[in-house]
Amino acid sequence: MSKLQIDFCGVHFDNPLVLASGILGVTGGSMAAVANGGAGGVTSKSWWAQAHEGHANPVIIVENGVMLNAVGLPDAGIAKHSEEIKIYRQKAKAPFIASIVAGSIKDFEEVTEKTAALKPDIIEVNISCPNVSEEFGDLFSSGCDSAALMTKIVKKYSGSIPVTVKLSPNVPNIGEVAKACEDNGADAITAINTVGPGMRINPELRAPILKNKKGGVSGPAILPIAIRCVWDIFAAVEIPIIGTGGVTYGAEAIEMMLAGARLVGIGSALHFRGKDAFTLIAVEMKDWCDKEGVQDLEELIGAAHR
Repeated sequence: MSKLQIDFCGVHFDNPLVLASGILGVTGGSMAAVANGGAGGVTSKSWWAQAHEGHANPVIIVENGVMLNAVGLPDAGIAKHSEEIKIYRQKAKAPFIASIVAGSIKDFEEVTEKTAALKPDIIEVNISCPNVSEEFGDLFSSGCDSAALMTKIVKKYSGSIPVTVKLSPNVPNIGEVAKACEDNGADAITAINTVGPGMRINPELRAPILKNKKGGVSGPAILPIAIRCVWDIFAAVEIPIIGTGGVTYGAEAIEMMLAGARLVGIGSALHFRGKDAFTLIAVEMKDWCDKEGVQDLEELIGAAHR
């Protein structure tokens, strides 16, 4: 019988499927429900040191396997999340990954230090959300130097908690950016954030559908891009990868691991397959491994490179 357990940065996961940041990651109760519903771990929605307003509605479009969102990372601030993480710990046992975001070096120092005090299992550093670029300028993930600087700062204030840096696919060479993060202390890489930004227009209104006009593209349609990015990163670094972007079925999770991912982020699948998505995907993975004679997921990680 194959087993789905996996270790990541010294943290044990009962299966490699983790809730991706941005989906049901706001309250302790919703994250606990996901964990108890089959997820191997959960990632919070990205939080800021202080409250952040985000964008006005409408902020999400779902059509033909594509999600387009311009939520803009609204958040109540870390004080609120200190309460929610306590609720999560009371209701669930799966590892907790805290996603953090900031618009400046000073804010990253503050949010990292305060997050580390809450003792999540892993800190994920969101330096790649395209929906706040107009507010804060070029993304920190847009170049090796800025990504390296943010990695170094977060590692300085994160203590002993492992740090994974979330990267954007919208760069010429994501492997080079990942290597810069690794060289400056990153313990892992998360790839990818949303693609784009993209845009849709309402023909009758002759106007953009999203209030923000543009939004990040996610959902099953971006799976090939995510797999290519994970492939490039695996070839460039030695640290482990959380591969996320468009995974909806067990075979796609296997594909992501063959490209080099150790954990697989699941988000939009909860919309397309419902609340049991994690259980369904895990069963499909296990059935595939049993059929193929795979006893341990370690056999799959990066195997397509060999």
